[in-house]
This record gives sequence, structure tokens and C-alpha cells, in this order.
Amino acid sequence: MFNNAPLVTHIATKEFEDEVGSRPTTPTSGPARERSPSDPCLPARLPTSGFIQREAERMAPKAVEAELERIRKSLEIPPPPSLQDAEQGENSQPTSPTASPKAKRKSFMDVLPSAFHAAKMLRTASQSRGNQPWKAPEPYEILRAIERKDIMFLMEVRDRSFQSLVQKSGDVTPLIHAMRIEHTDIAIILLGAFSRYINNLQDEDLEKDETKKLLKMLRINLKIAIDYGLQKQQKDLMASFLQTLIMSEGDSWVALQTADIAIALRQGTEGKPVHKAADAVRSFATKSLGKADFIASLEDYVANATADLVMMAAWSLVLQVVRGEPLPAYYFARDDRVYRAFVERLDKHKDAIKLKVGRRLRWQLRVLQTQLEGRARTYRSKVESLAQELDEGEGV
Repeated sequence: MFNNAPLVTHIATKEFEDEVGSRPTTPTSGPARERSPSDPCLPARLPTSGFIQREAERMAPKAVEAELERIRKSLEIPPPPSLQDAEQGENSQPTSPTASPKAKRKSFMDVLPSAFHAAKMLRTASQSRGNQPWKAPEPYEILRAIERKDIMFLMEVRDRSFQSLVQKSGDVTPLIHAMRIEHTDIAIILLGAFSRYINNLQDEDLEKDETKKLLKMLRINLKIAIDYGLQKQQKDLMASFLQTLIMSEGDSWVALQTADIAIALRQGTEGKPVHKAADAVRSFATKSLGKADFIASLEDYVANATADLVMMAAWSLVLQVVRGEPLPAYYFARDDRVYRAFVERLDKHKDAIKLKVGRRLRWQLRVLQTQLEGRARTYRSKVESLAQELDEGEGV
């Protein structure tokens, strides 16, 4: 908004002088206010008409019943009488030319049963529509929603027909389409939908053929997105793609890699456990990612995952001689969760570790705790120091 009052006053004064020919009118007293700085804003987008219509159909019956119930309670009217009671009341009602307020209240009550019946019919119709199978959208509808940034529609598809968000149409998937037209916000929303689906899976769901098929399609989506992002230099979401891809594999991949790194730790510096863990994380997604140039966010995630794999492998060796709790697989590559749990278990079982754990493994545990401590350094620098000790050091 701009303050145009001085300009309007000047124009009005000049026109008045030309028409009347008199002396100039006195301008508005006081100094003119300074022009306010421009401060544009972008209002939030309204929901689509389809979403509003569906919400209205769902909420209308409840609103009608609530309003009728409120009216009934405010008038202190009992629930609608049965048909027999109504006939008896009609036969015994005295004929009076003047209707009392109580009679008017009864006449209003005659309307209530039909209104309640109408509200019940609305609710039944709404429930019947909600019980009908939801028709999955066509691929072009999803692509169009991505182009229009119709987040409401995409969220409904996520809840009702998740497989539509990972299906390939021609040579494109919804995630790739969002990346092609550079709608990064929509790509983030789709990635969040993938993560949400994975996190909500139960153990029994993983045994279903339908779930295995969906997870396979989801992994293909993410691998194609990683390759496309590297090809087009869209590197902002690389770390998130890799994290979601590892999450989709579940505990099995983490357990398998932990066992391999444990074997390397047994071999000491010759096994090069840190380098082996880093190669496992990099080569997990695609060959292109393993050969990719430096990407800061990706390198941070790879370093985080590498350190977690080595710690989980070292602790798995400890559990072979000490009775304790394993490190949860769902802590993997989630900031410093694995490190905090690792240090907590070392402190809890330090006496048993001194008595039962071998000299080499005790040295490896001590190096892990020392080199990965603190938040002043990045995970990349920590892992580099860790590799110098466990892979290239003198060893024990």
C-alpha cells in the first residue's frame, strides 16, 4: 500500500483553481505523511472445490443433527413421541380458538420428527457414499495435480490409493515429473508420502505380496530419481532420497551390512571396516551415486550412516560375549541416536567388557567413542579421523 494523499490533494487543488479562478485553496494542514514501504504478501491457497464438496457432504448431516439437538434442549422438549402417543394426544386435545405458547411449542415439535428423519437420511446417504470403493485416479490426473500444485488432491491420493503415486506412466513417474518441471516442493511432499507409508508398515504387512510389490516400485522410483537428479544437477534431495531408500529396505539391509562390517573389524586394520562401510552405503542406491561428485548433504548422510554401521558392528561383537541390549536398527542414520545408545551401553556394561572382551575389540570401542564424540565437528571429519585409526593406523 502507498500513501497517495499529497498527490491527490495537489491534483484536486489544481482542478479547483482552473474551474473557479479563485485563489488557491489551502492544502491539507500538517506535513505530508511519508509513503509506506511496499510489503506484498502471498495468501495461502484455498482448498479445491472438490475437496470442499466432499467435506461438506461428510459434515452436513452432523451439523444438522447438532443444530436440531441444540434447539430441542433450549426449548426443553423431550424426544419426539411415538405415533401412538401422538394419536392419543390428538384425540384428547381440547379445541380452543386461542393458541397458548405451550400449544405453539407443541406445533413446533410436530416439525422436529420430520427434521430429525431428514438429518438421519442425510447421514445414511453420506455413509453409503463413503463406503463405496474409491476410484483410483488416472495417471494424467496425478501429473496434472503436480503441475497445478494441488496438494489437497495428492494428499487424498496418498491416503486412498498410495500405489498411484509410485506407478510409472510411460517413461515418467509422479516424482520424476515433479523434478522435471522443477516443482521441488511437490517432490518433497511425494517423498514425505513415501516415508510415511514405510513408517506405518507393520511386521505382518511386510509378508504380503502387495506390500512387497509396492516397496519394489517405491525403490525403483527413488533410484530413478537419484540418477535423474545427478544427471540434471538437482542435488538438493539426494540425501533424502538415499535415506528413504535405505528405510524401504527395513532392518534386513542394516543387519546384513552390520554382519559384514563385524567380519572386517575382526581382521583389524587389514579389514578396513570404515572404508567398507562407506562403500556399502554409497553403492547401495545406484552405480551413478557411487561415482557422483562431491555433494555436501549427501556426504554428511553417508558419513552418518558409515559411523553407525561401524558402531553397530562393534557392538554386535560385544554381544557375543556380554549379555546386553542390541542397538535398535531404526536408530540407523538418524543423527547421533546410535552414538548416544552406543555410549550408554558401553557405560552400563563397562565392567563386563573389561573382563570378557578381547584387547583389539576394546581398542576399537575406545576409538569409536573418542573419535565420534562431540558436535563441534561434522560427521565427515569424524569418519575421516576414524578411518585413519581403524583402517590405516598401527592397530592392536
